[in-house]
Amino acid sequence: MNQPALINYHNVTVYRKGRTVIDKLDLTIPVGQNVAICGPNGCGKSTFIKTITRELYPDPEIPDSYLEIYGKRVWNIFDLRHIMGIVSYDWLQICTRDYPSFEIVLSGFHGSVGIWDNHVVTPEMEQRAREVMEELEITHLADRPTEELSSGESRRVLIARALVHRPKALLFDEPTNSLDMRSTHELREILRKIAQGGTSIILVTHHLPDIIPEIERVILMRQGRVYADGKKEEMLTADRLSDLFGLPIEVERHEGYYHAW
Repeated sequence: MNQPALINYHNVTVYRKGRTVIDKLDLTIPVGQNVAICGPNGCGKSTFIKTITRELYPDPEIPDSYLEIYGKRVWNIFDLRHIMGIVSYDWLQICTRDYPSFEIVLSGFHGSVGIWDNHVVTPEMEQRAREVMEELEITHLADRPTEELSSGESRRVLIARALVHRPKALLFDEPTNSLDMRSTHELREILRKIAQGGTSIILVTHHLPDIIPEIERVILMRQGRVYADGKKEEMLTADRLSDLFGLPIEVERHEGYYHAW
């Protein structure tokens, strides 16, 4: 039996403050595929994420318009965590608190920030949280409050929090923003490790070097629509990117990574 698509947009339009930011979007991402979504600021990338997290909704008045996640159009947001984990700068700010890193990771089971008195924490949950922190090489951060961590360290804690559910995919929103060169390299290596371990990566970015070698499909967006969609080597060309961003761009490939200037 075929699995339903991980994400399926059909004729989706989304408005923000009276402006069309997603315009009759058709887009399908199957389970198991590593994908990057790229485009200039204002192309609809952030709105794409917010429709998945249910912060924004498609216009219900448009006929034959729907958004399905793993074959369902209506989701309990807590159930969704087993299908897709979200790693975004918004969540990074929310989770940077006076809580030990281990507690932040563990709180992923409850969709909270920190463990509260009404939460039931099982030994299995604690074991899973430790396993994920070990996989991401952050066990030494377990007792440190997240507000004391560097940007790179806190991002790994947030990834661990999303991974405790063993989701089918992780959705990353501009994952290397504000990181220095070393932290950026380390985070990209973490993304590669996650993808190689069988968890799909959906990467939303405008930084070409964030597109790790394991990503085989690139979707280019412009003005709320798909501008181009296909194999990475066919999408990340000088001609396509120059037209997409509206300025002359040169592209170079090195050891599986793409760089533009």
